[in-house]
Amino acid sequence: MMNYLRCKPSILVLSLLSITVVSCQQTTKQAGTDSEKDSLISISFNGDTSKTGMVYIPGGTFMMGGDNEQADKDEFPKHQVTVSGFWMDEHEVTNAQFAKFVEATGYITTAERKPNWEELKKQLPPGTPKPDDSQLVAASLVFTPTTSEVDLNDYSQWWRWVEGANWKHPEGPGSDIKGKDNYPVVHISWDDAMAYCKWAGKRLPTEAEWEFAARGGLQNAIYPWGNEHISKGIKANSWEGSFPYQNLKKDGFDGLAPVKSFKPNGYQLYDMAGNVWEWCADWYRNDYYETAKQAGDITNPQGPTDSYDPDEPYTPKKVARGGSFLCNDSYCSGYRVARRMKSSPDSGLSNMGFRCVR
Repeated sequence: MMNYLRCKPSILVLSLLSITVVSCQQTTKQAGTDSEKDSLISISFNGDTSKTGMVYIPGGTFMMGGDNEQADKDEFPKHQVTVSGFWMDEHEVTNAQFAKFVEATGYITTAERKPNWEELKKQLPPGTPKPDDSQLVAASLVFTPTTSEVDLNDYSQWWRWVEGANWKHPEGPGSDIKGKDNYPVVHISWDDAMAYCKWAGKRLPTEAEWEFAARGGLQNAIYPWGNEHISKGIKANSWEGSFPYQNLKKDGFDGLAPVKSFKPNGYQLYDMAGNVWEWCADWYRNDYYETAKQAGDITNPQGPTDSYDPDEPYTPKKVARGGSFLCNDSYCSGYRVARRMKSSPDSGLSNMGFRCVR
């Protein structure tokens, strides 16, 4: 099976396709990026302490990690984790909710800003040449289906670096979100999600909280609804057909779906599988579960203190969970509750969003 985790590189690496990121010795990345810090300077809490639109997730102990043969190496070993109770948004943050945040704060998302080469080159091997200024523009990554079967190892064939693509124009100039207030907001970087959380008085879920919530009270189940394969009935917004050129749309959607379009899990959470990937608070390390297993039963883990991904050792990354409308078993199985994805904090894509906890 194609390793989907390799299909989501940093926004810079994917946009500058002429650059090849080579393997190298392990490097340690410290938490906290300049863009993250800058984006939070002028954001203030809006004062709303209500739990409207949130559901309470009772604390508990569970086995975190892969449940079947589709699990990737970084989903093992399965290990015991305990989380305390918390409140979680019942669905992904929507366009309407994000618009209120932008209106109140004047916030400008990562995709709407021209990239800073001095910051971006830190994610690449030393000596990488500066790209042409025509590539260093305000842009984001937009999924574009191919016309026929392609090599699934070459993600450049279906991701385009589109100038002017952002949360208000998800397909680029000429597109908009009119009539889509209740769709999940996309092209949101981890930095953007953190800024929204600060304004809303919330935070991003830890990876452990997200997986516990996604399981909906079920023990060792593959999906949020249990073990029945996703193809048995309409369960989530995913890719049905041959990725990335033929979507049969059995679920009724070619791309994004409005939130709450599918049945919730046991905790009454919607879209914990499919629709959009969701940012978590944690840094990503491919070997983190090995460390967690050695620690025994851990309570409220916050993830590793640094980031390392052998696929792109110079790029610090954050974890994302839940899969998206692009997920398919031939390409990925992101709708599994244990599936991990990772990307740099400045990455924005047409299938990346978030939800908050408190």
